[in-house]
Amino acid sequence: MDPIIERQRAIVAEHIRCENVHHWPGVYDTFVQDERAYYEVMPLGTKFLGIEGVRNFYGAIAAAFPDMHIEVLCEYDVRGCSIREVVITGTHTGEYLGLKPLGNKAHVELAAFYLFNEDTTKLIAERIYYDQARLAAQLQAKQASLPA
Repeated sequence: MDPIIERQRAIVAEHIRCENVHHWPGVYDTFVQDERAYYEVMPLGTKFLGIEGVRNFYGAIAAAFPDMHIEVLCEYDVRGCSIREVVITGTHTGEYLGLKPLGNKAHVELAAFYLFNEDTTKLIAERIYYDQARLAAQLQAKQASLPA
């Protein structure tokens, strides 16, 4: 296999591993540590700029879904970009985009594009695509109450 692709795959695997164990400093370390870094949420048309923006994004997600887990379904790689199709699950226990937590379970199918720096040693960006309306519906759904 192409050594550049192997390196990219290892960086993305470490990034996702750190997300799954909620080791946020490890996640941040997979990015370049300057203003070039960003996290882009395409359904919201929002870009979190710089490494501080990346940290802010993950801080908000960790607070909203503290038990978040990512399962990789498919992997695609070309030089400079790795793509992962994933399923993210978690329990909504903190505010997310103004939605008050109801303790609902979330299940989101998502495509993540990981963009690398010139020497493919760090991430410049993660860009995600998912169905925001479906996620919001899951978070706002009334939970069925059990009979007493």
